[in-house]
Amino acid sequence: MTVLAAGAASFASPTPAKAYDYPWCIQGGGWGYPGECSYQTYEQCMATASGRFVYCGINPRVAFDRAYRGRPPYRGPYREW
Repeated sequence: MTVLAAGAASFASPTPAKAYDYPWCIQGGGWGYPGECSYQTYEQCMATASGRFVYCGINPRVAFDRAYRGRPPYRGPYREW
C-alpha cells in the first residue's frame, strides 16, 4: 500500500519549471559562450563576477530575439521621411 501511495504521489507532482533566458550572462573563464545567463540586472551579474576573471555580457538569445514575430504591418506605398 505504501509503494502504491508513493507512486500515485509522483504522478501528481507539478510540472517542471520553464527555462527562462535572462538578459545578462557571465562570460569568459571556463564558461564558454554565451556563458551562465542567470542574471536579471547588470548589477547582479557584476556582483557575481567581482573578483573572478570573468565579465558580464548581454545574452545573445535575448538581445537578438525578434520583438515582433509575424507579418510586419502594412505601411502603404508612400512613406513620410
